[in-house]
Amino acid sequence: MAVRMRLMRMGKTKQPVYRVVIIDQRAPRDGRYIEQIGRYDPRHEPSLVEIDNERAADWLAKGAQPSETVEKLLNISGAMNTMKIKTGGIHVVGVEKDEAPTESAPSDGTDVAEASTSEDSDSDASAPGGGSEGGRPPSDKTEEE
Repeated sequence: MAVRMRLMRMGKTKQPVYRVVIIDQRAPRDGRYIEQIGRYDPRHEPSLVEIDNERAADWLAKGAQPSETVEKLLNISGAMNTMKIKTGGIHVVGVEKDEAPTESAPSDGTDVAEASTSEDSDSDASAPGGGSEGGRPPSDKTEEE
C-alpha cells in the first residue's frame, strides 16, 4: 500500500480549511484517511500551520511520501529538518549524533552559577521596593526622591 501525506479540504464554499492527513495514494481527496497529523488554514494572516512534527517524522521514516504542498508545510513547521537530522542528511556542527541538540549549553559551571545568583539578587532587590511601583528597580526610585 502506497501511503501519502496530503491535504484534505474542509470548510464551507470559498472558505477552505485543510487537514494534513496520512492517506492511501489511491483514495479520493476527501476519502477515508489513516491518521490526521495537522491542519492548515490559509485564510489567516499569516497562514495557520499546525503539524505534529513527531508523528510527521515517524510517517516519513516509514516511507510516506508528502505531496508538494505538504512538503512545503513540513518545511515551515520544521518536521522535514527534524527528519533530515535524524537520517544524517543534515550535519549539525558541534553536536555529535549521540548528544541531543538541547544539551549544547556552556560546560563552564561558573556561567550558570553567575546567572542563577544574579536572578536571586534581582528578586531580593525588588522585594523591599514593594513591587507595585510600575516594575522599576529600587535604584530608580531613590534617584527621584
